[in-house]
Amino acid sequence: MIGRVRLRVADLERARSYYERVVGLQAVDGGLGADRGLVELIADPDAPPAPPGTTGLFHLAILVPDRPSLARAVQRVLAAGERFTGASDHFVSEALYLRDPEGNGIEIYRDRPRSEWEYEPSGEVRMGTVPLDVDAVMAELPDGADSGMPDGTVVGHVHLHVADLAASEAFYAGELGLAVTTRGYPGALFLSHEGYHHHVGVNTWQGEGAPPPPPGSRGLEDFEIVLPGVAEGRLADPSGNRVVVRTASRRAGGA
Repeated sequence: MIGRVRLRVADLERARSYYERVVGLQAVDGGLGADRGLVELIADPDAPPAPPGTTGLFHLAILVPDRPSLARAVQRVLAAGERFTGASDHFVSEALYLRDPEGNGIEIYRDRPRSEWEYEPSGEVRMGTVPLDVDAVMAELPDGADSGMPDGTVVGHVHLHVADLAASEAFYAGELGLAVTTRGYPGALFLSHEGYHHHVGVNTWQGEGAPPPPPGSRGLEDFEIVLPGVAEGRLADPSGNRVVVRTASRRAGGA
């Protein structure tokens, strides 16, 4: 459902090293990924950092196939001498949070089976944030050497800073046909295709009415969203986040 995420970076080698060494992605298909390219880095040494209080990427979320793969990610990050910015249980998923050298947020997570998801009386997916039981995750650390992110790793979702939730809903739900799955977070909204907990998250945590960063700033260049029956094209949401719409028949969930 979410395809490749493209990031504009000032220091290409440092950023690439981080995604390979810390995150565990490999060079593949013109980008960085596992069995296919997931993240593309665009080198622009003159790109300025995005100013505070602007729209753009909150985080890109890398979905691993299972809990042992999440445990391996914990081991990999710590072995690289890096630190997490957070570790949370969201009821539908277990998640680790990082920030790359250029300030882009990264989530690495595994989904719980859909049979374990709970729903509010309204029908919305029950999501929340409590501390992750890291010891329980690490109890499933697999034997053997780390060989990077496993096949089947995908970008599960993207989470964006936006200027206005209603305008974002009109774009992602009204124009692209995603369904709102959760409204329970203050200042945030989550949307998906075919019942997934979310493929796109939006929030106004940078401030209502936040402006987009200047063109050519570091950070999110664009991201692909793959939807059946939607015309292909390059669009921008009302907050200036660029979206590449592809039409294809692909399974729902994190794919």
